[in-house]
Amino acid sequence: MRWTPRGRWRRIIFLCLVALVALFVVAQAVPYGRRHSNPRVTKEPAWDSPRTRELAKRACFDCHSNETTWPWYSNIAPESWLIQRDVDGGRGTLNFSEWDRPQDVGVGDIAEAVQGGGMPPWYYTILHSRSGLSKAEKQQLVDGLQKTFQASPPLGGGG
Repeated sequence: MRWTPRGRWRRIIFLCLVALVALFVVAQAVPYGRRHSNPRVTKEPAWDSPRTRELAKRACFDCHSNETTWPWYSNIAPESWLIQRDVDGGRGTLNFSEWDRPQDVGVGDIAEAVQGGGMPPWYYTILHSRSGLSKAEKQQLVDGLQKTFQASPPLGGGG
């Protein structure tokens, strides 16, 4: 049987699609990213106001607390790997649920990340539109966190 150039491309595309599906199926066997846990909250900061906590909860808590909401797609690789990496990294750097342990960042670092647009990350706000903060909300969050850190520093002074 002789393949025409058009038939050859169709076969290549088909084989590539089969390979992608096979990779996707095999990726589901990797256990990383699906053992979700929310350890208990040991201590929260003494928030300066309910508004500061509400803004932090809306924009930060999924990665920076032990109160993560795990969406359905957090069980499907490779997205599960990315989400787990972000939550592990977020909790390791700043965890509002473990205020009784040293935090790796100070309020100045947080203010810079929030005001500079690095937090919450743009890719997070795509699927979590509520987490996006207006310019005024960013300023409210930064001001509130500065007051919170001053009145209730984490163990060790906040990095």
